[in-house]
Amino acid sequence: MITEIARAKVNLTLHVTGRREDGYHLLHSLVVFPDIFDRLTFEAADEISLALEGPRAGDLTADLKSNLVLRAAKDLQEAFGVTRGARIVLEKNLPTAAGIGGGSADAAAALRGLLKLWSLQPDEAKLLDIALRLGADVPVCLASCSALMSGTGEVVQPVQDLVPHWLVLANCGRPVPTGSVFRDLDISAGSEASHQAPEELSSFSGLIEYLGSARNDLQKSAIALEPEIQQCLDALRACDQIALARMSGSGATCFGLFEQEADARAARHALGSLHPNWWVYAGKVD
Repeated sequence: MITEIARAKVNLTLHVTGRREDGYHLLHSLVVFPDIFDRLTFEAADEISLALEGPRAGDLTADLKSNLVLRAAKDLQEAFGVTRGARIVLEKNLPTAAGIGGGSADAAAALRGLLKLWSLQPDEAKLLDIALRLGADVPVCLASCSALMSGTGEVVQPVQDLVPHWLVLANCGRPVPTGSVFRDLDISAGSEASHQAPEELSSFSGLIEYLGSARNDLQKSAIALEPEIQQCLDALRACDQIALARMSGSGATCFGLFEQEADARAARHALGSLHPNWWVYAGKVD
């Protein structure tokens, strides 16, 4: 049996730098992957099947139209003429439609696991094409490491010297449709910071300084659609020793950055006690 974990994707920054003629938005984002994840297992079988387990299994259906894991399996199978199947089990822990790439991370983990199960060694260009057809976040989730993501998601540059730190993720339980957030986005509000790469990320103070000059361009429009996101940000900012709070992706998950594990776990406990209906987790980025 093969096991792959699908780490949550967190956009520490998300700058929308333009829009192509075909409607796709151009992005520049510093992305990290804390140790908060879904888990997938793979076993040989004659056909492709997917079983859903875990606390968030009820948020998904195991059908080809809506499930990215099944779509990833079918696309990989068709691209390489694979005649074998796979029995896939997805332990779903991450919330859906939450701005932390849950579906994209699962799809990327499915690609990694099935490459091993089926003993495939595709060239990077072909694998990137499959990943992009599944979604803009899938290529960076395929790498599943701290990286700068740009273009429409096809450019992924690993960041080697990012300082280890802690994140507290908080989600108010309100799904925010990505399409609606982008539809309400004012691209003209961007600035030259959209095109700047971070210069010094090896210290926590350097990371916070860079993030302070950056932003998430989708945060304003997401809050307009779901005001409880602002409540989530306010609750995070009230935590002791927090360095920065921001929304990830298109929402509604927000994150708080902490230098020390004890502070992050204390914040998680406090938020969970004050908001028992929220999804709140603490995880390390290293």
